[in-house]
Amino acid sequence: MNIGLVAHDSKKKLMQNFCIAYRGILSKNNLYATGTTGRLIEEVANLSVHKYLAGHLGGIQQLGAQIEHNDIDLVIFLRDPLKPKPHEPEVNSIFRICDEHNIPLATNLATAELLILSLDRGDLDWREMYK
Repeated sequence: MNIGLVAHDSKKKLMQNFCIAYRGILSKNNLYATGTTGRLIEEVANLSVHKYLAGHLGGIQQLGAQIEHNDIDLVIFLRDPLKPKPHEPEVNSIFRICDEHNIPLATNLATAELLILSLDRGDLDWREMYK
């Protein structure tokens, strides 16, 4: 499966810890991330990550395009809802695109854990048929 990973600055450490904790599951899948998030994940979790541009430099749009082409099966976007970003319209477009294309989306740690454990159990195998 192809997993998209994005984290706002205040959530990057949380994303790193998540990837360390679930390295065994994540290593069996293809990982795609915005630039800085991807680099930080690679550094601490020793996972191979396809990196887009930094989120605010177009990485969010690159992820969105891949979702629209049905090339992403799951998105984990750890966001900071208390600190609006100047590129908020692009951020919100990811949520809309995931909804339009039936892509499972987690925006917090609790949901991310549920989705990653579901992926490991095979609960998201329907994505293969959906493609």
